Amino acid sequence: MKIKIINIIAVCLCLLALGCSKESRDRAALAKSKSIQIKGSDTIVNLVQKWAEDFSAKDTSINIGITGGGSGTGFAALINGTCDIAMSSRSIEEAEIKQAGENKIFPVEYKVGLDGLMVIVNPKNPVGELTLAQVRDIFMGTTKNWKELGGPDKKIVMLSRESNSGTHMFFKEHVIRKGDKKNKDEFSPRALLMSSSQAIVNEVVGNPNAVGYVGIGYMSAALKAVAIAKKKGDKFISPDIDSVLSDKYPISRPLFLYASSKNNKLVNDFIEYSLSDEGQKTVRKLDFVPLRKL
Repeated sequence: MKIKIINIIAVCLCLLALGCSKESRDRAALAKSKSIQIKGSDTIVNLVQKWAEDFSAKDTSINIGITGGGSGTGFAALINGTCDIAMSSRSIEEAEIKQAGENKIFPVEYKVGLDGLMVIVNPKNPVGELTLAQVRDIFMGTTKNWKELGGPDKKIVMLSRESNSGTHMFFKEHVIRKGDKKNKDEFSPRALLMSSSQAIVNEVVGNPNAVGYVGIGYMSAALKAVAIAKKKGDKFISPDIDSVLSDKYPISRPLFLYASSKNNKLVNDFIEYSLSDEGQKTVRKLDFVPLRKL
């Protein structure tokens, strides 16, 4: 009799454990379905954070984790399956598409905004206009002193993003290499590589001899944005929302979100929100350029 009772208890405990296990799995599955991991570009991390806050305010059970680290970091995370969305300030490269495919991941590109890359100096620096060729000569190390550009007799301190940054890649491809895919020119080895756009801003604010490049969302009264001309004799264009939207500013670029082609309703809803009128108004509020006039 005791043995039968013990067996009955054991069966009940097993059923209870199975029930609890299923309940735990269900809770975990529900939590996962309500969670998004986003990684990548430091340029738009604040924009995406604001989107996430506004999007999840409509459903407080949604959890969205966002980390920067550069566009390359975002693509690596998307490729290895540790994030749902990659933020990027550059297009995905063929090698990255191939790596993703090997992992059965097929990234889909969504253009979510526009940006202009500002060449920034300290407000104490009198240099306020440069041609693209002059900017290129600065960052390749050919021009070494501000006096060569009408400034003080001071050595130029070059600041660049690190190589995993989409901002770094875009600037290299479109300014250093002049949009020529066969060109192999590089930044000067004297360029100081900074971990984030904010680090470049902080250094320029504190150093009258520094020059760097960041997205227009980083503009503040503590910086001076240099007006850029495509070539000598052309009009110098200041970086702002209107000049980027009209494609007059020479160093403009699209901003992207990339997601796996796997059907994920929450991811799709988030991207759809970023492209909505409400999401695009946030682009404008954070000093980037929306895809359309609102």
